[in-house]
Amino acid sequence: MDVGSLPTRNARHWPDRLALVFEDRRLSWRDLNARINRAANALRLAGVAKGDAVALLLPNTLELVELYWALAKLGAVAVPLSPLLRGPTLESLIRDSDAVALVTTRELAPEVVGIRAGLSSIPEHRLYLIDGSEPGFADYHAATGAASSAEPPASGITGHDPCHIIYSSGTTGDPKGIIHTHRMRAYYGINFSRAWRMGGDAVVLQAGSLIFNGSMLMTVPWMYTGACLVVQRRFDPSDYLAAAVRERVTHGMLVPSQIVTLLAHPDIVPALSTFETLLSVGAPLLLEHKERLSRLKPGICCELYGLTEGGSTTVLDRDDFLRKPGSVGVPLPLAEMKIVDDDGRELPPRAIGEICGRNAVMMPGYHKRPDLTARAVRDGWLHTGDVGYLDEEGFLYLVDRKKDMIISGGVNVYPKDIEEVVVQHPAVLEAAVFGVPDPRWGEAPHCAVILRPGHATDGDALKAWINGRVGAAYQRVREVSIRPAFPRNAAGKTLKRELRAPYWEGRESRI
Repeated sequence: MDVGSLPTRNARHWPDRLALVFEDRRLSWRDLNARINRAANALRLAGVAKGDAVALLLPNTLELVELYWALAKLGAVAVPLSPLLRGPTLESLIRDSDAVALVTTRELAPEVVGIRAGLSSIPEHRLYLIDGSEPGFADYHAATGAASSAEPPASGITGHDPCHIIYSSGTTGDPKGIIHTHRMRAYYGINFSRAWRMGGDAVVLQAGSLIFNGSMLMTVPWMYTGACLVVQRRFDPSDYLAAAVRERVTHGMLVPSQIVTLLAHPDIVPALSTFETLLSVGAPLLLEHKERLSRLKPGICCELYGLTEGGSTTVLDRDDFLRKPGSVGVPLPLAEMKIVDDDGRELPPRAIGEICGRNAVMMPGYHKRPDLTARAVRDGWLHTGDVGYLDEEGFLYLVDRKKDMIISGGVNVYPKDIEEVVVQHPAVLEAAVFGVPDPRWGEAPHCAVILRPGHATDGDALKAWINGRVGAAYQRVREVSIRPAFPRNAAGKTLKRELRAPYWEGRESRI
C-alpha cells in the first residue's frame, strides 16, 4: 500500500514509455522517476522526514506533479493549497497543517512574505521557489539539480501512513484538513482505473487544478497503470480540445461548468473522437447536458459523486449512463451506502434522506479535529450532508445538498430541480439557484444565470419562462439575475455561498 513505490515500478518495467507531457516537455517513465528521486533526495537532505508536512502552493506545473510523488516516496505528507488563497486564510491553513517546508512560485512569493512571521515552523532554507530565487527563498531547481537521481532510502511506509492533507474547498463552510492515507490512494488506483477502464496505453488529459482532490481520480490511476498524463496549466476550452486531438486523448475529467463550456464550442466533435471515458465530477451534471454529450459521442461519459472525505463515493458507469440518466451511479466495490432520516433510521428505496456511506477510500479523520471527525463519522458511517435516494437497484439519485436546500413557507425546495428546468432555455449556458430572504415565506428561490455567447434576454422574460415550466408553485423563482460569470474555487466549482451572501448581509441566514 506504499503508493510512493509506483513511479519506481513504472520506470523499471516501462522505462521508455511516454509518461508525462507538459507544454514542450515530454518525459519517459525513466526521466520522470529520476526527477521525482532528485526532488525526494533534495527535500530529504534539507531535513524533510517521514510524517513531515510540505505545503505546495502551486498552479499546474511539472514540479507539482513530481512533488506529489517525491513526498510519497519519502513518506512525507503533501499539502496542496490553492494559488487563489490569500493573507490570513493562507496562513491559517499552512499553520494548521504543521508544514515544515513550502514550495511556491515567484508570482506568489509576496503572499508568503506577507505571512512569513506566522510560519515559524518553516526555516528559510525550506522555502522554495520553482522559477528562480528571491531573498528569503531557496531555488528549488538548484536544490534538485544538485541531488541524486538514485532511489531515496526506504522509509518503512505502511498503508495507514498519511499521504496527503486535502483542505476542503470551502463551498459550504470553513475549510477542514482531510487526511488521505497511502491505503486510500492505493484504492484510488485500484478502483478508479477499473471504473474508467484505464490501461497502460491510456492518454489522460488533466486541465483542471491539480490541487483539487478530484484530480486524483485520474492522476492516481495514471500512475497505477503506467499510462501517459498530459497536464495543462489551466482549463481553456480551445486549448483543451486542441490537446485532445493532438495527443489522441482517451481519458479526461472535468467539472460540469467546464463540460458546459465545451458543449458550446464548435470544435468539440472531432476532439471527442479518441475519448473512451470522460468523467464529470465535483457537482451534479444536469440532465440536459448529459443528453447533449451523449448525442455527440455515445458511450464515453460517466459521472462520480463523492466527497473528499470518501465513504459515500458512487460511479455512474458509461454503460449505465443512458439507462439511468438521472442517477449518479452505484457505490464502489466492497462499499455500503444507505439513506437515513433525521433520526438516523434507514429509509426504504425512493425515500429521500441524508446519504451515508462507508468504503475503502474513507478518510481516517480531519487533521487535528477529532470533534469534527466525530460529527461526520458516526458508528463507522460517513454522514455527507447531502440529500438523495436509492432506487430498487441501489442506484443513487442526488437531490441536493442540505446546505443548498431552500425552506420556503415550511416546504423543502431543491435548487437542482429548478436548475434542470432553467438550462433548457436556449439562451442559458449555466444556472445557479439559491435562497434569498422573503418577507412572507422566509426564503424564496433566486436564479442567477450566465447567457450563451450571442444570446440576449432579460431577467423578467427568463423569470416568466421559468415560472411557467417548474412543477410546483413553491419552485417559482422570485427574481432572475444575469451574470457575466460565477464565483468559482480553484476546481471550477460554483460558489453559491458567495452568490447568496450579498442578499443575506445584515440578516441571520438559516444557511
